[in-house]
Amino acid sequence: MKLIEGRLEGQGLKVALVAARFNEAVVNRLVEGARRCLRQHGVAEEDIELIWVPGSLEIPTVVAEVLARGGCDAVVALGAVIRGETPHFEYVSDGVSRGITDLSRQHRVGIGFGVLTVNTVAQAEERAGGKLGNKGFEAAQTALEMTSVLRQLRRNGS
Repeated sequence: MKLIEGRLEGQGLKVALVAARFNEAVVNRLVEGARRCLRQHGVAEEDIELIWVPGSLEIPTVVAEVLARGGCDAVVALGAVIRGETPHFEYVSDGVSRGITDLSRQHRVGIGFGVLTVNTVAQAEERAGGKLGNKGFEAAQTALEMTSVLRQLRRNGS
């Protein structure tokens, strides 16, 4: 049996973090988690690019631009969408998740999805370094692992 499995190896990779400024206190913690993960797995500090956007809905547009420009091996999308009293939550959550999913498929690039979609600020804080871990760290792991899997598939396919 041939096994293809992602590795958490970041040496030589260039990674973009695209982070939403809305709910910035939470998102800053996600950014730090992602950065810590990347550094822990060998991504050089100078190979990490942090791009701030106004809100989570704007993340897919900037990720698309990063991918179109080239020179980036993986992307980590970071944001926090917290439910309010209007349907806005559903529109933003749906838009950002569909946008990132479409880009991942279209460009076949490892994209870690670290956009929290939660009901309360307390739930966001639990997922941004609280008792439920740091979803920014986990999203960066996903980006590294997917980059590894895709590279192996491409090598084995030729």
